[in-house]
Amino acid sequence: MKPMMFLALPLLLASPAALSKSAPKHAAPKPAAAPAELKWMDGPPGLPAGAQIAVVSGDPGKPGPFAIRIKMPAGYKIAPHWHPTDEHVTVLAGTFSMGMGEKFDAAALTDLPAGGYGLMPAQMRHFATAKTAATIQVHGTGPFALNYVNPADDPRGPATK
Repeated sequence: MKPMMFLALPLLLASPAALSKSAPKHAAPKPAAAPAELKWMDGPPGLPAGAQIAVVSGDPGKPGPFAIRIKMPAGYKIAPHWHPTDEHVTVLAGTFSMGMGEKFDAAALTDLPAGGYGLMPAQMRHFATAKTAATIQVHGTGPFALNYVNPADDPRGPATK
């Protein structure tokens, strides 16, 4: 993270006129989006079939901040996995349950209703389920990757490992 500070320092010290001459001319990212403007897609990469994903901001596969939303039906289950970066989860609708460990343990789940928040630090093994139909927002810093504890649980199959 420190190298980024050194790279950004010259930009912060440059005059606005110098930046406007060297910056590429393209549309600025949209600062806000109404729910109806989100583009939902089936089958988020790495998750079991049945969920939908919408990218709210950024690109979870590239370095930098991102936010995505995931819609899941009741009973949707995500096997134990981990991420190389922190995962921040906010429940927008329904009841989403998260637990920590290398094996799915229903007794270890913590129910998060709409408005609930969970943080899974980088490398933390965890699992989840949607107790009811649920929509969550995940945000963090990319690149975001999903690594299953048991490779047989990975819906991408052996070709992606």
